[in-house]
Amino acid sequence: MTHTTTPGPLDGVTVLDFSRVLAAPMATQILAEQGATVIKVERPGAGDETRGFEPRLPHGESAYFFAFNRGKHSITLDLKDPRGQEVARRLAARADVIVENFLPGAMERLGLGYEDLSADNPALVYISATGFGQSGPDRRRKGYDTVFQALSGVMAMTGEPEGPPSKAGVPVADMTSGLWVAIAALTGLAGRGATGRGRHFDVSMMDVQLSLQALNAARLFALDEDPVRTGTQHPGRVPSAAFRAADGEWLHISGSDQHWAPLCDVLGLPGLGADPELRHNAGRVAQRDRVMTALRAAVAGREREPLLKELRAADVPVGEVRGVREALSDPHARARGVVTDFEHPTEGTFKALRTPLRETGGEPAPAGTPPLLGADTESVLARFAGLDDHAIEGLRAAGVI
Repeated sequence: MTHTTTPGPLDGVTVLDFSRVLAAPMATQILAEQGATVIKVERPGAGDETRGFEPRLPHGESAYFFAFNRGKHSITLDLKDPRGQEVARRLAARADVIVENFLPGAMERLGLGYEDLSADNPALVYISATGFGQSGPDRRRKGYDTVFQALSGVMAMTGEPEGPPSKAGVPVADMTSGLWVAIAALTGLAGRGATGRGRHFDVSMMDVQLSLQALNAARLFALDEDPVRTGTQHPGRVPSAAFRAADGEWLHISGSDQHWAPLCDVLGLPGLGADPELRHNAGRVAQRDRVMTALRAAVAGREREPLLKELRAADVPVGEVRGVREALSDPHARARGVVTDFEHPTEGTFKALRTPLRETGGEPAPAGTPPLLGADTESVLARFAGLDDHAIEGLRAAGVI
């Protein structure tokens, strides 16, 4: 297998990854592409269930799996077998970080909980990433990204006011939770540098989604007002919304007080620009319907591209509403190297989005290669578990690996 070899800031850190699907695997991919050695533990014969998710590639691999499992080493290990559990404990004794996303209590029943493993490895940073956390009445509930969007209020806040609730266009619950798993790992590593001891982090996807309501909660706490969805409009700033141009294309304008007069000049709205009641945001919010009606009509009479150029020349914050293909092929995205590729042993060259963390003045970390199922089992068990060829063959014969 080909793995990232350039030393990164996490070079020398070993992560034992028992997680599956999206949130926690996204976190461990970030760690891998920053130089950590990530050992992904998968079920013999099947592996992470996302290996079977669409879209599928010509030789059977999953582009979904590719998106969140680059740069890792894959081993297969039956954790229901006591021999598999013993191998996992041997690996944990050499690990710096463990990430798991089983329901609460599952790892403890396998003898792989934090208390068990930290007894032999006190410096271990152990992260349990679950839907509802390790405590509370819902802790054993299962859920998926859109369920958490619904329960947390994110779905109720997404969509047009007159329309139904809508999910976000990306799996926001999974991906924001993945970022917090990565934050937990880095926090634990930094903390043990001072104390020499690790700790157990409890990352709840539900908690993470509720934390995204910070501004909506501020409105609730300040005004006792339950926020409602506003489409593309900002609840506390005018203008900040998407507008449809004469050619049917959309653009988004978002401005503060210093942008108001230039915006009105470009759109040919001198009356609004000169109105003293609209010079400050509070006045525009109070007269939202009047302002938005005038802005929509003015934008609707202009072609998008010429209007964009005029607004940018006037230093008004504005952007095209793009599709994914257009966004990824933008010259700025190309200059930043957002889209890269890797060489896969069966699927060949495949494109990927870089992990968006780079050192100033340095080259961005290359995209790692997603591992074939179990491709690194023998080498990892020899290096990190200290097993010889005879022991490894015995585990294979017994179906443990």
